[in-house]
Amino acid sequence: MKKISLNSFLCLLLLFVIVLSAHAQTQALPQLGLSSIQEVVKAMTLEEKIDLVVGEGWYIPGIPIPGSPKNPSEAQKKVAGASGNTKAIPRLGIPAMIVCDGPAGLQIFNVGKSRAYYGTAWPIGTLLASSWDTALVRRVGIAFGREIKEYGLDLINAPGMNIQRNPLGGRNFEYYSEDPIITGHIAAALINGFQSNGVGNIPKHFFANNQETNRSTLNVIISERAMREIYLKGWQIMIKQSNPWGIMTSYNRVNGPFTAESGELLTGILRKEWGYKGFVETDWYGGQDAPEAQGAGNNLLMPGMPAQKSLILDAVKNGQLDEKIIDRNLEAILNIVIQSPSFKGYKYSDNPPLKENAEISRQAAAEGMVLLKNEGKALPVKPGTTVALFGNNALELIAGGTGSGDVSSMYTVSLADGMFHAGYSLNTNVYASYTNYLATEKAKKPKQNNVTAMAPQMPIPEMSISEDLVWKAADQSAIAIITIGRNAGENNDREVEDDYQLTATELALINSVSGAFHAKNKKVVVILNIGGVIDVMQWRDAVDGILLAWQPGLEGGNSISDIISGKVNPSGKLTATFPARYEDDVSAKNFPGREISDIAKPTLSGKTFDAEVIYEEGIYVGYRYYNTFDVQTAYPFGYGLSYTQFKFSDLKLNARGKGTSVLVKVSITNTGSVAGKEVAELYITAPAIKLDKPSSELKAFAKTKILEP
Repeated sequence: MKKISLNSFLCLLLLFVIVLSAHAQTQALPQLGLSSIQEVVKAMTLEEKIDLVVGEGWYIPGIPIPGSPKNPSEAQKKVAGASGNTKAIPRLGIPAMIVCDGPAGLQIFNVGKSRAYYGTAWPIGTLLASSWDTALVRRVGIAFGREIKEYGLDLINAPGMNIQRNPLGGRNFEYYSEDPIITGHIAAALINGFQSNGVGNIPKHFFANNQETNRSTLNVIISERAMREIYLKGWQIMIKQSNPWGIMTSYNRVNGPFTAESGELLTGILRKEWGYKGFVETDWYGGQDAPEAQGAGNNLLMPGMPAQKSLILDAVKNGQLDEKIIDRNLEAILNIVIQSPSFKGYKYSDNPPLKENAEISRQAAAEGMVLLKNEGKALPVKPGTTVALFGNNALELIAGGTGSGDVSSMYTVSLADGMFHAGYSLNTNVYASYTNYLATEKAKKPKQNNVTAMAPQMPIPEMSISEDLVWKAADQSAIAIITIGRNAGENNDREVEDDYQLTATELALINSVSGAFHAKNKKVVVILNIGGVIDVMQWRDAVDGILLAWQPGLEGGNSISDIISGKVNPSGKLTATFPARYEDDVSAKNFPGREISDIAKPTLSGKTFDAEVIYEEGIYVGYRYYNTFDVQTAYPFGYGLSYTQFKFSDLKLNARGKGTSVLVKVSITNTGSVAGKEVAELYITAPAIKLDKPSSELKAFAKTKILEP
């Protein structure tokens, strides 16, 4: 038997004591989920606290971004190319939460990976809202949430909640409406569906981010009444009905302070008045003063930069920022962390049911399309008919907008493909002409990368078509369908000329095709594949039918074909007014405001200038203005045709007492010849009092199921 020396024994004993001590110390540390959140926060160092209230950076493999780490963390490796994440603190049992964009589907930068992430490109927000169907939107939310959960994500920066104040807003496609009531109810439906999966929404941008021009420095000057009745109302409804996990502040100022640094907004209104319990994050690189944002109740600075951490640390050490404020912000974040899939150890598959989700997207898109005109029953058109498809976008359908609203989608079904799948015969001469033209023009364009692809792309100019081709097509085809496309997105607002208005080539195309086909007693239909309102008055009398397809997601061509064939009876209604002229919109005279400095300031997306915009119209936004002041429109808010007719009868009101809700019942009968759905829109007129009020305001809505004749 070997003898152990005294020195060896003492060394072993010391090592044993150290191990026991370390183990005991680890066991004594509070662990998130086992200890109270307050105990976990108390156990954190100041540096750890600051690490958690500032995101870990935006890491995209191979693309340098300000403040991003050179080497990715474990969270950034987990879903490489995601928009950002919170920092993990393993010793306290705190995992990272991973967030991505965006409002119309998953946006992951597929760079330098062994496999690509693809998401369902859902119909844009405006199209979903145009369905006026909260049950349908909830169903989309359920599928959308399941998809991001299976990719290992915890949160998504969606939906977009801003009011469509002006037709030229570059990101109007992300938003639901010019009206706060439908905005709030549709957003709540999406969030309730999405969060039923145990993943979270972060609605954006809180608030008054209603333009892209100078958005990072813009001061929005707005009355208290307009704030409460228009621009905050939808948020209030959404929060009350759905309780989202997070809320994203906007870049802009409102009446002076940046929204990200406004205690009146984030603590006073959001939390004290409305009782909001989730966390608040900045838009990416939003706000100017990190300690000020923390003090105001902007709990999380995203995507996070080292400089922000240094500023917060200095502010605490010099007494400018109380550490208790950071503790408060941490509690708001950790209350969400414990609900997240990452905390619960969810075993994601990286294989969501994309095929099933594509079918849901197809159905949702068709439900929100709006039939604006249908003279002589131009639609529906029987499958088997020979159709001449005109317009670049018949072959290059726009599924959704650009910027953070873009989607990492695997494919987009074009209208041409959708029509072919539905059994139509396409005029081969017209189809070949567009195919050759688009191939030639695409070859001239520089190759896009993941960053440049976020910016609005210059569209391929509409092909100038020969009269000979048009007249031959009129001889050979039973009907002409012209597709007009528009796209927009982050960082830029739209223009009136050649954007809101059609280009000279587009107008010539409509007139040429209409002239030839009408000479043969054949119909002409225009499909609007657009993300925002455009002019129709210059050309609508020249055509027989107009279908507003918006930007319908990855199955768009199939969805449009479902409407054209009559497989789906259109039941969408406008959630934004189409003016007779752009100048008729009351906000046109002060959109996008004025620059108050000629000194350019650099931002991640380009240069910006100090600017301000005054919301002189107050509460008279959209239809509230047009209806109250009797201004003619091209197509009013709430408008939409069907292939059948409906009768409303037996209206009944049931009020239980003063100040309580009113139950409204109405009978809706399909008096036409085909099955369809109808929307009931309830508008209220206020009694005459000293306070001016709109002539009528939407207060409630509901959509029927399919009604048989």
